[in-house]
Amino acid sequence: MGRHYLPNLAHRDEMLKEIGFTSLEDLFSDVPKGMVQKFNLPKGKSEYEVFRELNEVLGQNRTALEMPSFLGAGTYFHYVPAHVKYLIERSEFLTAYTPYQPEVSQGMLQALFEYQSMIAELVGLPIVNSSMYDWGTAMAEAALMSARVTRRKKFVIPKALSPEKKAVLRTYTAGPGMEITEVPWDERGQVDMEKLKEAADGAAGVYVEVPNFFGLIEENLREIGEIAHEAGALFVVGADPTILGVVEAPGELGADIVVGEAAYFGNPMNFGGPRAGIFAVRNDKKLIRQMPGRIIGMSRDADGRRAFVMTLQTREQHIRRAKATSNICSNEALVAVAAAIHLATLGPRGLSELGEVILKNTAYLKKRLSEVAEVPFDGVNFKDVLVRFERPYSEVHEMLLARNIHGGHYIGEHFPELGEGALFAATETTRKEWVDALIEALKEVA
Repeated sequence: MGRHYLPNLAHRDEMLKEIGFTSLEDLFSDVPKGMVQKFNLPKGKSEYEVFRELNEVLGQNRTALEMPSFLGAGTYFHYVPAHVKYLIERSEFLTAYTPYQPEVSQGMLQALFEYQSMIAELVGLPIVNSSMYDWGTAMAEAALMSARVTRRKKFVIPKALSPEKKAVLRTYTAGPGMEITEVPWDERGQVDMEKLKEAADGAAGVYVEVPNFFGLIEENLREIGEIAHEAGALFVVGADPTILGVVEAPGELGADIVVGEAAYFGNPMNFGGPRAGIFAVRNDKKLIRQMPGRIIGMSRDADGRRAFVMTLQTREQHIRRAKATSNICSNEALVAVAAAIHLATLGPRGLSELGEVILKNTAYLKKRLSEVAEVPFDGVNFKDVLVRFERPYSEVHEMLLARNIHGGHYIGEHFPELGEGALFAATETTRKEWVDALIEALKEVA
């Protein structure tokens, strides 16, 4: 078996000479000195040797069934029915990168239309695009869109927000010079309503999440929307779609824009990606024209037959650059189709049952955690539960790992006022015996 994958490696010296270089190090001559100390790459291996070595590395991984995990904070272990993976691996979906020629992409266009239709019913808003990169970028695009619609520069967010999402938001809004204002939480972990009224003045948009970063369901969602609208701002809600079978849809509570994470349906965690961001708006031409991404619509062809078309494309590749709303370039269509298949499988009843099971598992986790550590906020939690420890959480975490349990996600670094705080998460896959084993372990180490 050969040791090289690329057929031109035998001509390396010849190629270097052609471009005026004598060694591979010359290719990095523009890199500042000190950045590259030494090239210490191993010699090439045969395909079988690489296969064997990679399998040895992968063999060290432990699945959630082998090691119960309570990690969450935005990425969760959900069960994906086997048929979802089978269907999206069909070549009609798997090889269809993006429908640039709608007339020959009817199958993919219809699948995306079905995705949009189901998300619209789920979030309570009629206009949905065929996905963003992920929840964080969808939120950032909503901020930019709010600024374009209202011609204002301030975007209000809760302080209890994922640090990763905050980083994405600040990256997106730095160029346009937007001001990001954070509203603190109150003694119950909810958005401080009085502080929100002050912050909303002159804002382009007001953003909240259901549930919030601490896993708490915001109890004043409609009132928050009214505060935003009274200030002339758009009301933007970030929603975990797996909760929408058990709580009222954000669109029914006054949301102008809803964003979220579609990949919670039909997609495994995949070390964090790929994902598909939900983006929905109410039926207002001012909002629809400013939506990023693409919208798939249903029409009739010249013979009167049903046909699917790209109704709106507002990226710079398709329209004049000055009128573009976004430069989103990649395509999350396959992730969106997987989400649509899973949603269609669940149906309204299955979605409600999913939400109920997660609520019950989270409530049990919260109740048991309160026996061994401080759970600072009351209220109803969904998936995540904030817990505070007296000793450094890094020590607690290492001791849990030694007992074959993966603990929660440490957030004290980003929220020092919470002390040694960590988020422990439950989903429909969390088993009672896992929680009981966690509590017994925490009694020993916390």
